[in-house]
Amino acid sequence: MNATAKILSTKKLTIAQKELVLNAGLSFVEYDAIKINLEEVFGDREIENAIFTSKNAVRAVQDSGYDIKKCFCVGTTTKNVLVENGQNVVETAQNASELAEIIVKKYKSDSFLFFCGNLRRDELPHILQQHNISLEEQVVYTTNLNTKKFNHNFDGVLFFSPSTVQSYISENSLDEGVAFCIGNTTASEVRKHSDTIIIANKPTVANVIVQAVKYFKNVD
Repeated sequence: MNATAKILSTKKLTIAQKELVLNAGLSFVEYDAIKINLEEVFGDREIENAIFTSKNAVRAVQDSGYDIKKCFCVGTTTKNVLVENGQNVVETAQNASELAEIIVKKYKSDSFLFFCGNLRRDELPHILQQHNISLEEQVVYTTNLNTKKFNHNFDGVLFFSPSTVQSYISENSLDEGVAFCIGNTTASEVRKHSDTIIIANKPTVANVIVQAVKYFKNVD
């Protein structure tokens, strides 16, 4: 095992997540590559179908007063936060494109409200618009890049969203390091700068870490 490998996490990890890294004999640095600001959201209407692609959107809306009947979401983390808030999750997908395809196949005649961030990706709205599915959007949080220059290279960098990639790359390069990505959308952003990419089997922080541990365990 390459016990000297150093990895960078583009978000601060929980104690349990840190233990996954440290127990593998890896050294690591962590910082928040992005800063999330939740908007004040108020509403008193009934929403039949709401789309969430981020747990940040869920947290922004949770005390808004909206009466949401059915939720469509991306990722198990987002689903779990919705369920914890008593919401009815009817569809979950691993990425926004996959969720859009499910909606096209099964809910084409319905109308949707997409709670999103200011840097939301185009894939989901584009697919729904192509199929003339009614979609309203409401920005409920903003993502700001928290750029930082590092004076040394890392053997691996953990990325959890396209924004974390943009933030890191704005001041640094991947060089020979491996990019470990939480999903295909994040990996697509990395591919603009590097082809050395490993994508998590599940879109969770823990699985991104597991992929890094497995990789460096097999490196001489």
